[in-house]
Amino acid sequence: MDDRPARGPLDADALAAALVGRYADVRVLDETDSTNADAARWARQGAADGSVVTADHQRAGRGRLDRTFTMPERSGIAVSVVWRPDVPLRHWVWLPLAVGLALDATLVDLGVRGRLKWPNDVLVDGRKISGILLERVETPEVGGAAAVVGVGLNVDLRPEDLPVPHATSLRIAGASDLDRTRVLTRLLRHLDEARARWATGDPAALRADYVARCDTVGRVVDVDLPDGSVLHGPAEDVDADGRLVVAGVAVSAGDVTHVRARG
Repeated sequence: MDDRPARGPLDADALAAALVGRYADVRVLDETDSTNADAARWARQGAADGSVVTADHQRAGRGRLDRTFTMPERSGIAVSVVWRPDVPLRHWVWLPLAVGLALDATLVDLGVRGRLKWPNDVLVDGRKISGILLERVETPEVGGAAAVVGVGLNVDLRPEDLPVPHATSLRIAGASDLDRTRVLTRLLRHLDEARARWATGDPAALRADYVARCDTVGRVVDVDLPDGSVLHGPAEDVDADGRLVVAGVAVSAGDVTHVRARG
């Protein structure tokens, strides 16, 4: 018999109260296919800067490279935020990296030591606990492009619940709090702070913080590039444009596999 307490729903009223002054609107759904798809549709309909959509159950979450993922109902966090930033396009590459730092800060709050995998994953003990999906949504009718920032975070999953062997969760990592409403509140506050840093258009401080927390830099990696080729070599740095430098080559997009431990 499973002795785990029943997983409770997100508390919409508590979220709204805790986020007053930070976010324009917070929608809490019982279930949805994808919060990012919902947020993108909402953005096209004129959602204000700082609009949030989250759900107790995401049936077909979306990741990079059109991957999908699911988790048991009420066991994790799926949240997407609509931002309408006045930021040059060349700085958009830093947004997922800034979001990674917000996730890392959330883990620190919960007593969990994480590391960042370039460009959009968060690891604990080398296993994925969270992923990030950034989408640029053109909304000319309501004032230019919107950024839809999606985050998935495994919270109350036991080993038998994990979708893949290389995943983990806050429960498995020994987090100090598994209440999803409180965890989501912490995350959204850190996201708001990260957005403010990113919107300055000066990535120097972000870069220093990101490189210090990045588990990819210092490893030998394989990078599956968009043209189908594979770049193999040491991950040496993240440059001023947010690109991963591998064997002297700067890449702005690719699927990274950690091949060998940090030297």
